[in-house]
Amino acid sequence: MFVDESGFSLIPYVAKTWAPVGQTPVLIHQGRWPKFSAISGVTPRGRLYFRVREGTIRGPQVIAFLRHRLRPIRRRPILVFWDSGPHHRSKLVQAFLATQSRLEVHRFPGYSPELNPEEWVWGHLKQHGLASDAPHDIRELPRGVRLSVMRMRVRPRLIRSFVAASHLYD
Repeated sequence: MFVDESGFSLIPYVAKTWAPVGQTPVLIHQGRWPKFSAISGVTPRGRLYFRVREGTIRGPQVIAFLRHRLRPIRRRPILVFWDSGPHHRSKLVQAFLATQSRLEVHRFPGYSPELNPEEWVWGHLKQHGLASDAPHDIRELPRGVRLSVMRMRVRPRLIRSFVAASHLYD
């Protein structure tokens, strides 16, 4: 499973769109920066696991995400690939990993986001799923993200294409 985190704010991700000639589309947004974060995992088989949280992702949220993934998968090891983010290297996460014999963690080389298929997930989510979406408040933002993730989950070929685009198997 490839794991990564990302943040979302009320500022919309502006994308190209169609409009009648002479009528420029206008996005009205709140212009505020309250945000929430998400952590997700992608498998080469096209599964997408996702959790959201207000604020930022820290060690306890990484541990909760990994525990949640361990529950349904019994007796088999889980390979986790992630970057060297500070929350992945924290003492709390390292202590948790030391107690979990089924979790085998591998880090991507520094400054190589193109190797992580999760980066493709975030790019697709922000450029397509949330394109030109201008939520009015922080309660609408997670709803829009979850809806976009649900649309991605029913398209395992799309998720597998992110794994293929990372060129890990070349």
